[in-house]
Amino acid sequence: MRNTAKITTAVLAAGALTLGLSACGAGSSGTDGPLIVAASPTPHAEILTYVKDNLAKKEGLDLQVKEFTDYVTPNTATQDGSVGANYFQNKPYLDDFNKKNGTDIVPVVTVHLEPLGLYSHKVKKADDLKSGATVAIPNDTVNEARALKLLSANGLITLKDGVGNEATPSDITKNPKKLKFKELEAAQTPRSLDDVDAAVVNGNYALESDLKPAKDALVLESPKNNPYGNFLAVKKGQEDDPRVKKLAKLLTSPEVKKFIQDKYDGAVLASF
Repeated sequence: MRNTAKITTAVLAAGALTLGLSACGAGSSGTDGPLIVAASPTPHAEILTYVKDNLAKKEGLDLQVKEFTDYVTPNTATQDGSVGANYFQNKPYLDDFNKKNGTDIVPVVTVHLEPLGLYSHKVKKADDLKSGATVAIPNDTVNEARALKLLSANGLITLKDGVGNEATPSDITKNPKKLKFKELEAAQTPRSLDDVDAAVVNGNYALESDLKPAKDALVLESPKNNPYGNFLAVKKGQEDDPRVKKLAKLLTSPEVKKFIQDKYDGAVLASF
């Protein structure tokens, strides 16, 4: 039930976007017009804007970037053709989204990883969390499981053996600190830091909130063998669009790798 309202709202928003884009002929139909890419503001839209301003013209690519602050509308807009591609998500999230919404969006190329982190305005170390402390976690299926796995990997809780990407607090078998969990939309977790004892925050929302993952996180996701790399994605059948191929090439170029390294100082890691 917790996702139904969000998805309904997002679908309506995507419908409005469709009308707006079709009115100006900027949709994803055809392969000779602009390629519109839906993206989270940070770092996805920033990386795309770097490509647009510095690399796209040389490749003959007319790139347009549309920013979204939620994790639903970019996929619904890609599915209905309002945009030609999106760049904001990881594979477990996309698999779950396709399954639940009957969409057929596919990854094209993985670009970067944003390590998930636990942050607090009240304690300096995870071990300092008091008994009964409240921890905010994302409420979408995959990111909630990812947050719980982060806490488990750092000894704060124990999850059932073999629990996958649908883990919830009900899958916790040991909770020595008797932590309480407040499930929020992912974008709200950094804003909750004054109201809870700690919050697990996605990397892009941490950056948008001026949190520095490499310095501020109490615990941080390891990049080793991490399945949560973020990628460029399209509706199935659009993988061979020449514009998409050009963008995929540019997103995995040495110039973009250097941009990521210089701008994000370890808070975003190139995956190529």
